[in-house]
Parts: sequence; C-alpha cells; structure tokens
Amino acid sequence: MGSELNRLTISEARERLRRREITSRELTRDCLERIAALEPRLNAFITVCETEAMAQAAEADRRLAQSDAPSLCGIPLGIKDIYCTRGVRTTCASKILGNFTPPFDATVIEKLRAEGAVFVGKANMDEFAMGSSTENSAFGPTRNPHDLERVAGGSSGGSAAAVAADECLASLGTDTGGSIRLPASFCGVVGIKPTYSRVSRYGVVAYASSLDQVGPLARTVRDAAAVLRAVAGADPRDSTCSARPVPDYERALSGEVRGMRIGVPREYFVEGMDGAVEGAVRGALKRLESMGARTVEISLPHTDYAVAAYYLIATAEASANLARYDGVRYGLRAGADNNIELYNRTRAQGFGAEVKRRIMLGTFALSAGYYDAYYLKAQKVRTLIRRDFERAFESCDLVAAPVAPTTAFRLGEKTGDPLKMYLSDIFTISVNLAGLPAMSVPCGADEGALPIGLQLIGPPFGEEAILRAGDAWERAGGFARRAPQL
Repeated sequence: MGSELNRLTISEARERLRRREITSRELTRDCLERIAALEPRLNAFITVCETEAMAQAAEADRRLAQSDAPSLCGIPLGIKDIYCTRGVRTTCASKILGNFTPPFDATVIEKLRAEGAVFVGKANMDEFAMGSSTENSAFGPTRNPHDLERVAGGSSGGSAAAVAADECLASLGTDTGGSIRLPASFCGVVGIKPTYSRVSRYGVVAYASSLDQVGPLARTVRDAAAVLRAVAGADPRDSTCSARPVPDYERALSGEVRGMRIGVPREYFVEGMDGAVEGAVRGALKRLESMGARTVEISLPHTDYAVAAYYLIATAEASANLARYDGVRYGLRAGADNNIELYNRTRAQGFGAEVKRRIMLGTFALSAGYYDAYYLKAQKVRTLIRRDFERAFESCDLVAAPVAPTTAFRLGEKTGDPLKMYLSDIFTISVNLAGLPAMSVPCGADEGALPIGLQLIGPPFGEEAILRAGDAWERAGGFARRAPQL
C-alpha cells in the first residue's frame, strides 16, 4: 500500500486537499490500490473504474488549485451499481443488464460530477436491490470486511463493505426496505435513508417506486451529511422529488442533544433478538440520556403487519417495473422464433431466483380477483403505519431502535429460507412504508467483534435531527470505529 490516504474521512481529506498537502490523484491511487489488494476476497465492486477515476482526480486537482472548489471535489466515492452512469456499465447485479452501458447519468451522478467527486467503481448489490445480504448478485456475494465468512448485508452490501474496508471514503446506496441501514449496521459504518422525495430517483433503476430512496454510506455522520447535501434537492425530471430547499446539514451538527426527546418503541425490542444487539442499543440510549436527552416509551402498534404489507407493495411495484426487461429494447436478448418465446427465454436466462420469486408474488397480488384482497389492503395498512409514526412524533423528536435483530449472519445461512431472510428487515421496513428519514450509526459490537447499529428515525424532512443526534453520539465517543483486520 501507499501512504494509506484511503483511511481518511471526507472531512480530513477535504482539509488536506484544500491545504494542498495531498492531491486527489494520490488519494484516488491509494483507494484503487486498496481495491486491487482486497477485491479477490471481498467482492465489493462489480466494475472498477481505474482509468475514469484517475482522469476525474486529475480534473479535481485542477479545480482544487482554484479557491472555490466544491465540498466533495477530489473525494473518491463508490457508486452502487443501480445508478445510470454515462459510458460505464450499469448491471444492477443482474445477467439481464450484464452488458448495459447507459447513455446518460442519473441526477445524483450529475450532481456529484458537478462537485468534482471521483468514482472509483460500481459497487456490488443484490440483483435489482432485492435482498438483505448481497447474496443474490449475479456476480457473487460481497463478504463482510469484519468476517469474510459472513454477509455484508443488503441490498447495498458492496457500498457498505467498500467504505468499511477503506476502498473509498464514502459511497452511494439505495434503500427500499432497509438496504442502506442494514449493511451499514452489519459493516460498522454510517448509512442514512433520507425522507422519500428528498433526493431524485431519476436514472436510478427502479425496484419499488413508492419506496426506493437514494442515500449515502460513510465513516462518520459528518461525512454522510456532506454527501447528502450534495445529492439532495429538486429535480424536474422526477415528479415525486420535493422542491423544498436543502439545509446545510453539516451546520446542524452542534454536538448537542440536551432537551431532545427520543421515543423508544416497545414493539422494536422483541423476543428472540440477539442479546448483544439489545444491550448495545439500550446502552446507547442511556449514554444519550447522560448527555441531556430524554427517552420516552412509545408504541407503534401496527409494526407486526409491516413485513406482510411491504412484501405485497414492493413486489407488486417490482412486477410492473421489471416488465420492461423483455429482450427488445436493451439488455440481454435470448434467441427465439417469436415474441412470446423471446420474452420467456430472456427473462428465464436473465433474472435470478429471488427476482423471479418477487415478480411472481407481485403479479399474483395485482391479478384479477386478488387486487382488493392483497395490494389494496396492504396500502391501507401502510396508512396505519404512517399514522402510528405521526402520533409518536407528537411526543418525541426522533425515534431510536435497533437496525436488525442480529449482527451479520453467515453466508448461506438464510438463503434456503426466504421468510427468515425477509425478517432481517423487520425493524427497517416501516420507515420506508411511512416515507421517513432514518440513519444507522455504529453503537457497539458483539463478542465476535461484529458491528451493531443504532437506528435513529426522524419525522418527514427531519434529517437534521437524526444527524445532530448521531453526530453528538460520535463526538461523545459513543463507539470507536473498529477497522477490519484484512
């Protein structure tokens, strides 16, 4: 390895770049060397963009020589392989898009290019973001940097593992039912899912359009705040994107939580939860109380229905969204004598087992005679879950809970039991159904040194509150980051 600049936080690197103590080319080179050294074991990236990254770094150095370079100028980032990137392969970890190269950039990619950020590669993921472990990738699973025999979480497992393993300074993921927060928790990094509509989804390959949201993974809360500010904001190409002004999230990081009311939902501390997880989360709450926050018990009574509602709504939307992969316009095209045979062969060869399962579940839920019984009823439950949170936020400023009931599980442990896998998201799904912002911040580790995440949930557009609480927790030494021994 070189000078190990890849271990810097964004805040540290930003200061050193501006003082001209280091160059973006040196920083990027260290990240690429780290990727080359680890990837045969880790598999966090599907595509490494060495040539493109060094060209971006050279351009960033030219901009940094001027006095007004943007906040992320010269910072090496990983990009989940679900974002359209002009001229760079975008696969969604699926054979059906294995050779797809988009002719345009997603809006958030445009924004990061304007910032002068450097893209070191496209990160591995569960196929079409459908999974909780990154084991559903057509390019093989990503391994957890803290234990290579365990999962990195999903679906943004490659994005989380790359940050945890110092292959990049931060990354972009997406979160449909916990896909940023779960891998952040399993890999010991910070991950934030913003309010639905806070960040544009234009150019992000769709899984479930009413649930998908873009967000960053980083080593610190401050770094996550910097990336979020860069990508958030209005976009006329996404009709669901909010036009609300974007705050300076870093300015909200006062280090102070005195007087903050933190709701603790009784339904999120369930029988069967790993004792180390419950202990770490409750310990974090006591620490926040010692810093001046006040905890209040709350109830989210419809939590038990969240998993069932989610897997009806998400799969129904997936069934509609994935109908575009027909072998006609782009992506894989199987040989066939007629259109029906073309569709059948292309989808049979191109989609993996989990994607096929969710398409069939969604198609069934939307079929004649079942729409009212399943999909419509799930939407009504979604409204009840949102109202639970609205009532809760009348008595608290944010909600604190575990991210997952366990730490990272072993590779292959849950692949044979889809329901067991789906329950990994039991504490994260409700947030997506309600469209709320939430963040995972490291709060401890189990006896095997596997990280544990504390989930902080805010009201709509309450990103500043959860970032402030997470930053205060970090500043108080809530949990010292453990670098994986790779």
